[in-house]
Amino acid sequence: MRMKETADIIVLGGGLGGCMAAMAGAKMGLQVILTEETDWLGGQLTSQAVPPDEHSWIESFGCTRTYREFRERVRRYYKDNYPLREETRREEILNPGNGWVSRLCHEPKVALRVIEDMLAPYVNSGRIAVYYGFRPVDAATEEDYIKSVTVRHITTGVMITLQGACYLDATECGDVLPIAGVEYVTGAEAHSETGEPHAPEKSDPLDIQSITHVFALDYKEGGDFTIDKPEQYEFWRAFVPGFSRYPQLSWIIPDVNKEDEMKEIAFFPDGIEPMPLWTYRRIIDASIFSDGLYESDITLVNWSQNDYFLGPIYDVPEEERLKHLEGARQLSLSLVYWLQTEAPRPDGGRGYPGIRLRGDVLGSEDGMAKHPYIRESRRIKAVQTITENDVSREVRGEQGIRRYDDSIGVGSYHLDLHPTTRSNRMFYIPSYPYEIPLGSLLPIRVKNLLPACKNIGTTQIANGCYRLHPTEWNIGESAGYLAAYAVKNGVLNHMVRDNPQHLKAFLELLGQEGIETHWPDDLLKPLSNRN
Repeated sequence: MRMKETADIIVLGGGLGGCMAAMAGAKMGLQVILTEETDWLGGQLTSQAVPPDEHSWIESFGCTRTYREFRERVRRYYKDNYPLREETRREEILNPGNGWVSRLCHEPKVALRVIEDMLAPYVNSGRIAVYYGFRPVDAATEEDYIKSVTVRHITTGVMITLQGACYLDATECGDVLPIAGVEYVTGAEAHSETGEPHAPEKSDPLDIQSITHVFALDYKEGGDFTIDKPEQYEFWRAFVPGFSRYPQLSWIIPDVNKEDEMKEIAFFPDGIEPMPLWTYRRIIDASIFSDGLYESDITLVNWSQNDYFLGPIYDVPEEERLKHLEGARQLSLSLVYWLQTEAPRPDGGRGYPGIRLRGDVLGSEDGMAKHPYIRESRRIKAVQTITENDVSREVRGEQGIRRYDDSIGVGSYHLDLHPTTRSNRMFYIPSYPYEIPLGSLLPIRVKNLLPACKNIGTTQIANGCYRLHPTEWNIGESAGYLAAYAVKNGVLNHMVRDNPQHLKAFLELLGQEGIETHWPDDLLKPLSNRN
């Protein structure tokens, strides 16, 4: 069965970038179709269950107005709907989980509710039509233009051909790029191609960052919630990564701050220690809620121990893709079982049987997130490609933050590369805050497609900082406004950058919509020279 639907803008992928691209287009008065592979919008924050990784200025500046609104709505949701202790309710910067990865560790279901509420005016009015459970599988093209994209429902097999003036790829893996013949890169580029200090001598398109299948846990002392032994448990119990002398399932992990060194980490499921893994991505701190609402803290597990790097999940045969997706799931289940049965405890014992999988927190039956966390996508070959040299603090030195005349947003994060699938390379390189050049959103050839998440024109190394939540949100929102501006003015996306009058008008539009395109002047100085 095949149907046909049309809209002004087609957004493929309902993660943070896709949602914001759709909302931007709808705000501009256009009709938008948004597709999503799972039954939850929100990607990283919801179906992938990753609390927001954010920079230190996020409460004041360095994100879009809508991202700040999202954060304010999350806090308001807890204050309006949850029985908080009075001293907690008075906190301006409420952190529901008091996790230390973010000032706003919160439940994926709350993020989902807030995102749906922000989209509600446009969905309920019919300006945005959302199609759940669909993946792009085919595209029709003519010269440098996409004429249509066909999506297929993952369970029913129903096919819909979508036609619009502009197509935005916001899928987690850049799935539109290969089916539409858009030039793209994957994996590691060679030093000779990029001039990056940390690039390898030879390129390897399949040397792609690890994925992680996140899960949620709580803990009841004295309980026994041990799961059935996973099929691949014995494999993962014995597996020793090439970069380590210690098993993957252990408390010894790579030290991101010291190359080629390992460190031992602490785990206390009662959360009493200041920085154990339990509190790292904790999304519910039971102590801040009154009336004994929660029996236990709830934490999300996205650790070194469940980074899966035995193979990539795109640009490989389907059988291999499914093998690695299941491998990531089995690794996470094996980590749960190891925690329950064999993990060394400080008292000399083994295992925490009171650890309990909380699939209800993630809307799943098996306790795993609906979708694995994808760190690295296919990336367009762009008019401008961002490299390590544009962001690294060591490389830029006294130059400080790189500014772009065509910047369409800002962000900040370390150049953070998790173990890759072939070489097992990993980095944690200090960086300056960065801007997002419009040229990184423009394919070198195709005229009516835009990337709307982590698939912009970056190298693998630069992707390590451009992939985080606020940046993906900003990329998607700005891409949505770009598509809408081009459609409404009857011009091509590339012309907006090439024509000074259009570029000026477009950047003014972004400013009016609350998108910060440059960092404050005092941050432009090298960070080491500021008090």
